[in-house]
Amino acid sequence: MLSSDSIFPIDLMPTLSFRSAFSALLAVPAALFLTLAGSPVHAAEPLEVNLVANVTQVKPGVPFYAGLHLVHREGYHTYWKFPGIVGVPTSMDWTLPPGWKADDITWPEPKQVHMFQIRAQGYHGDMVLPVRLIPPNDLAPGTTVTLKGKTSWMCCGRDCNPGFNELTLELPIAAADAAPETLMNTKWQERFNAALASSPKPLKGWMIVASRDDKSVVVHLTPTGEDIPKGKIKEVLFFTDDGLVNADKDQVLKQLPNGSLELRLEVSQYAEQPLAKRLVGVLQSEQGWDAKGTNSMAIDVPLIVIEPVDQ
Repeated sequence: MLSSDSIFPIDLMPTLSFRSAFSALLAVPAALFLTLAGSPVHAAEPLEVNLVANVTQVKPGVPFYAGLHLVHREGYHTYWKFPGIVGVPTSMDWTLPPGWKADDITWPEPKQVHMFQIRAQGYHGDMVLPVRLIPPNDLAPGTTVTLKGKTSWMCCGRDCNPGFNELTLELPIAAADAAPETLMNTKWQERFNAALASSPKPLKGWMIVASRDDKSVVVHLTPTGEDIPKGKIKEVLFFTDDGLVNADKDQVLKQLPNGSLELRLEVSQYAEQPLAKRLVGVLQSEQGWDAKGTNSMAIDVPLIVIEPVDQ
């Protein structure tokens, strides 16, 4: 267990980017990690991690989902694929049998979390990180496959707890003609479906125009769909996918007379140079962006770059 001043001194924490945070994690004395490596993660710890799947048997050549089941203790969180100016994202390094393939994690919609006083991008509660696995066609029915990998995380709350563990999951191989409905793991299928459904996707019904200078980003959102009432959206939060925007700074939303929204964001002092020419991330609103009440909308739009005027 690491307190705020044992790994991330308060006066240095705002300077920690994703890369520098990871470097700091590696610099922690090895003895601190030896208590975590290869040991089971118990419920008494801030984070419980297990490998689960949405099937009870694997059908040769038919993709399915496996993933990390994370249970955070009250007051603790882990991190999204881009955590903000602090934190390290959860990862899974698979070791699969020959012929198997694993996609990247399909990240569910992120939440705003706090690493001490710093706002970041992550998860809390009980949730699943899905990964699509593709088995080969030549699996022998009646045998068993062992899926394994090394997962790592940073779990923070009142203190920060870096950890990693080797996880395994054994599944039997079904006959090639097995009915798909007989293979589903009813305990986990609904959880995977919910996680996949919440993964942010582009949405129709909004015209998005974004601009930036060296210090700020301004996003204009104009509803174009008839099912979006004027003035419905009261709160918007942007999650940066690449660190251009500082996730710890205030985000200011303004309702415009024509029904459009204006969101002002601050460019991060830790953003990669030269600054990005596209705005990539997630726009989130609890009021919902469409008639279905979709809370999170993935965006990838060009930035109109406003160059400074010479005095």
